[in-house]
Amino acid sequence: MINIKIPSVGESIFEVELVKWFVKNGDFVDKNQELAEIESDKATLTITAPDSGIIKILIEEGATVSIGSIAGEITPSVKKESTENKGKQIKKDKNEQRETVSSPTISKSEAIKITPLAKKKLKEKNLNVDDVLKRLKRITTKDIDAIEDFSPLHKSKKFSRDFTKTKMSQLRQKISKRLIAVKNETAMLTTFNEVDMSKIIELRKKYQNKFIEKHKVKLGFMSFFTKAVTTSLKTHPSVNAMIDEQNIITYNYVDLSVAVQTPKGLMVPVIRNVESLSLAEIEQELIKLAEKAREAKISIEEMTGGTFTITNGGVFGSMLSTPIINPPQSAILGMHNIMQRPIVVDGKIEIKPMMYLALSYDHRIIDGKDAVQFLIQVKNLIENPTEMLFDGKDSEMFLLDL
Repeated sequence: MINIKIPSVGESIFEVELVKWFVKNGDFVDKNQELAEIESDKATLTITAPDSGIIKILIEEGATVSIGSIAGEITPSVKKESTENKGKQIKKDKNEQRETVSSPTISKSEAIKITPLAKKKLKEKNLNVDDVLKRLKRITTKDIDAIEDFSPLHKSKKFSRDFTKTKMSQLRQKISKRLIAVKNETAMLTTFNEVDMSKIIELRKKYQNKFIEKHKVKLGFMSFFTKAVTTSLKTHPSVNAMIDEQNIITYNYVDLSVAVQTPKGLMVPVIRNVESLSLAEIEQELIKLAEKAREAKISIEEMTGGTFTITNGGVFGSMLSTPIINPPQSAILGMHNIMQRPIVVDGKIEIKPMMYLALSYDHRIIDGKDAVQFLIQVKNLIENPTEMLFDGKDSEMFLLDL
């Protein structure tokens, strides 16, 4: 008999919720097969089978259990038994029984709605409405439902006052507490700007195919914003800092947290030393971490230690928002959707693809001037992407060391 124990999911975590079993009691399981999903207040992880055999489930779904508890047992077996078919009954497909009735007699006085195209076709085929109706031999439940739902003669209306009540997951509870804590424990302020996305869009359009061919990944907007942020943080280090009791820690590197929406809620995996990565490497890391987060396979270590966060509400259609700081960090950049808007350029009105940017920051350690200038630099870098190669300087000024 082999015990299936609840594994440790990180320091200072002593209990988890057994969210879901992927197998049933008495099933045959293979070694390393995913058996169950557990969730702490920080992450969602899976339990795998230590060996092959018949499983006996000891803890039900939804239970809160301590680390090290025995969730089930496996009776080792080298041969897959017929347990997979146990309890299964052979189900015969039954076609919907349809009642056949004789076609109704349609009088000339009854009004039949016919589209102009249908009338034309009836005339071409030398047919009338009765000829068509006599060939309709079957009435299905779909036809009846269609009449019930859409007929103006059917006056009854369907109302529902049903509701569902589900237990809030530990992860969702933790997120809720953190959001309230940010509101109560920081002096959060948000500054806004807008950015012309024309050059980035043109750059992607021009080189997308070659980029995919070489790097096996698409060139997205997030990598450009990541580069712009890391360049701007060098100029405005206070935005890449955080409070530690009575001290301020300012980082000389950027561990970028990227907000990812998952079925379990918002998760924020971290890309380490993002300032040293190329656009392609950033895109590859983004895809890898986002997939792991959505599949509940991301570790605690991969979601801790970020120094700055980017969140993109634009993928959901958000025009403007005030993102909430991801503690203990002191700032977060919010991206939004791209909209064609009239903009004045050199005294003339032009239509440009524009995006609103929002920087929320902790005013306790970031002054308004630094926050505003940081966001302006991000804007300038996105509108002039080649300047990212020269630490945010104009290429000619960089050449002249000005």
